[in-house]
Amino acid sequence: MMASAAHERVVALQDLAEEHPEALVAQCDAEAPPCDALLDQADASTACRPKRADALRNRAAILEAAETVFAAQGISAPIDEVAREACVGVGTVYRHFPTKEALFEAILTSRVEQFTQEVAASSASRNPGEALFELMGRVVEVGSRKKDLADALASAGIDIKERSSHVFENLLREVDKLLRRAQEAGDVRSDITVEDLMGLVSGACVTRDSHIDDAGSKRMLEVICDGLRVRNQTDA
Repeated sequence: MMASAAHERVVALQDLAEEHPEALVAQCDAEAPPCDALLDQADASTACRPKRADALRNRAAILEAAETVFAAQGISAPIDEVAREACVGVGTVYRHFPTKEALFEAILTSRVEQFTQEVAASSASRNPGEALFELMGRVVEVGSRKKDLADALASAGIDIKERSSHVFENLLREVDKLLRRAQEAGDVRSDITVEDLMGLVSGACVTRDSHIDDAGSKRMLEVICDGLRVRNQTDA
């Protein structure tokens, strides 16, 4: 009976979160710690179950909407705007991402995962050198646009590379594979390491965001890529 009552209470709190998230916050403040314990219980029970298809769709829609809203209005845009763009309730956004920082972190992590998939696909290219250079251009373009999210997380004391270390390690592993293929094909200097490459990309992202326009960024990237290429005897 007690377990049934607790379950009904959790369901009621979830419904309240969907329709009136601000009321949920006020209620939990008034009832803490009992309310917090129930929400923790709900999190623990749902964590053991596979996410439903609609929950996965909502999460993807929220991430896509957040990128659109933050790109247009800046990262100070309210969560209400993200919910409106995603066509979901504000409570749904908060259920997936309890804080704005959690949403920032998810956007960046999702992008890194996408890049990892792109790098893995590029490793099968017949021209791994050009595939590597094209990918670097994409990373610099997108990475510079997301720098404000990373800065916001850093200001909040969140080290995304540490918290999502496995995601970044997967990216580094795939980039290293593509780099080695490009080196074996004679497209990239053999003395370049994956750490060198990622350092150049990081520097290009910061410079593009801070100092130069799109044309200048393109020239800078061309200079970096030229420096990575194997020089012909006639060029020496």
